[in-house]
Amino acid sequence: MTDKVKRRLTTVLCADVHGYSRLMEADETGTLETLRRCRTAMARLVERHDGRIVNTWGDAVITEFPSVVEAVQCAVEIQQEVANQDSEPSSAPGMRFRIGINLGDVMVDGADIYGDGVNIAARLQELADPGGIVVSNSVYDQVHNKLSIGFDCLGQQPMKNVAPVVSYRVTTAGEAAARRSYRVGGSAVPQGDAMASAQTGASSGSDTAQGSATPMGSFSQWFANLPRPIAAALAISAFLILINLFSNPNRIWFHWPVTILLFIVILRTVLGRRRRR
Repeated sequence: MTDKVKRRLTTVLCADVHGYSRLMEADETGTLETLRRCRTAMARLVERHDGRIVNTWGDAVITEFPSVVEAVQCAVEIQQEVANQDSEPSSAPGMRFRIGINLGDVMVDGADIYGDGVNIAARLQELADPGGIVVSNSVYDQVHNKLSIGFDCLGQQPMKNVAPVVSYRVTTAGEAAARRSYRVGGSAVPQGDAMASAQTGASSGSDTAQGSATPMGSFSQWFANLPRPIAAALAISAFLILINLFSNPNRIWFHWPVTILLFIVILRTVLGRRRRR
């Protein structure tokens, strides 16, 4: 009789050093010493946020957290700590970690964890900029209104051997959101015009590209940050209004279906929040 595979829902954080091979080629001793120092700081921060280090190999680290909020907060502090250490004269220059975080189901084998929950976190880490953090939509849904950080929507990114998921780049307060391009459906889209920037703390809007400061850009960001049911209800309502105005502007009827639709969506949203509490 085979043992039943144990599973659990957990938050997985994957981190590795950008350009590790290049750094080792330039200075093996200095790079290894800096890596050890960074890992010591990471272990301290992971423990502070009630996480645990699952595995380490080469320059990579896999950790898990019971709390999504603690995982993201820990990732932010790790990047700050590494940046501070890198500014020290004794450190090997240019060491930067990339971090990916995913909330998902994993298979448990002793102290190790496996499955798509881990694989997605690893793929998100590959999408991150050096010194950056990328999270899945499951993480974003849980933390976007609980931490004083922002999120830039990257859309669905192709991932090796993993189904695409909507991902978000973490931006801290005061950080300049660099204007980059990402691909959606095979076409390049300027990120400054299409990203969803969800700020819960100090806003970094004044540091973003000027294109996102236009009224249309501000409306797009506001609309993208709405809960999905409310955004869908508003889109349908706008469609009904246009049908009414163009088909028979002398007879107004759109207010009845729009009112009922919005009432149902708001009621479901309120009830859903109460159940989660």
